[in-house]
Amino acid sequence: MIYKLNLLLVVLVSTCFAQISDNMASTDSAATHVFCYTNPITRDTSIAMRDHCIINVGNQWYCTGTSLPVWTGPNPGVRLLVSEDLIHWRQHSWLIDASKLPPDCPYNGRFWAPEIHYIQNKYWLTVNSGKVTEDDPKGMNTHSIWLFSSDEVTGPYKLVNGPLTPQYNNDATLFEDEDGQTYLYCSGNGLFQANIDLKTGKLTTPIQKFLDKKQPGYPMWIAGGIEGPFVIKREGIYFMFFSTWTRGYEVGLLKSKSPLGPWELASPEPIFGTRKKGYRKELAIEGGYDNLKFQDSEDPYCETGHNALFEGPDG
Repeated sequence: MIYKLNLLLVVLVSTCFAQISDNMASTDSAATHVFCYTNPITRDTSIAMRDHCIINVGNQWYCTGTSLPVWTGPNPGVRLLVSEDLIHWRQHSWLIDASKLPPDCPYNGRFWAPEIHYIQNKYWLTVNSGKVTEDDPKGMNTHSIWLFSSDEVTGPYKLVNGPLTPQYNNDATLFEDEDGQTYLYCSGNGLFQANIDLKTGKLTTPIQKFLDKKQPGYPMWIAGGIEGPFVIKREGIYFMFFSTWTRGYEVGLLKSKSPLGPWELASPEPIFGTRKKGYRKELAIEGGYDNLKFQDSEDPYCETGHNALFEGPDG
């Protein structure tokens, strides 16, 4: 059975189109007009991000994500971009401005992969962060999930609760089912899930790890690492998109008849992505999957960041 998923996967890349006029196509001196477009989110360092999450409100799209610098030290906070056409983006504001947080703020560090979801007539912002110190420059020891809410997509956002889990977790996302139940999914050396009460920001079921990167019976293309879950429901089936960076950066798809599983692969191979044999070679050797056989994909990309879906102009 094929399910039609009328949502757009956030993939922001460069595109070129070559056009030759009909009356010139047969001549040796044919004039070629090339139109090249690069989404500013990927190249303009003043607004560049990765791990984009887009939400449509009215006739505008709002985007948040992981701001630079990505890997080392703190980053400036949670950025919000806005666009009327998904092509031209501009800075709207900082939903969380790290420079304005007090020194003892427990989540002032590397703000990773924030997402905004509209549930129960409010906007809910999940932020993944931890306290950056000299001994822990990446904030990994305290890195976890924080929940904020607002009546408007542009804020102001108020802290509801955090950290939401007792251990390292990242890439949090929310999903509201048709019966009003809400679920939290996240990563952290695997994929995790739980019920959540948004009003209190507390998990109502224990956080459960349901998929490991070296899960028995699963293919080796998830062995390097899995992250970035994002859940939708179509025709009674729950679909979980997730990212893996084993062979480059690819998006896999799980399915289930229940929001808490059991989950199984909907496709034996990733549904989208890029593959490069030289990608994170040191991690492949360390993880014991450097002997994985595959062909490089014909594209210039390797690190695209984890996936999210959103509603486009045509629904």
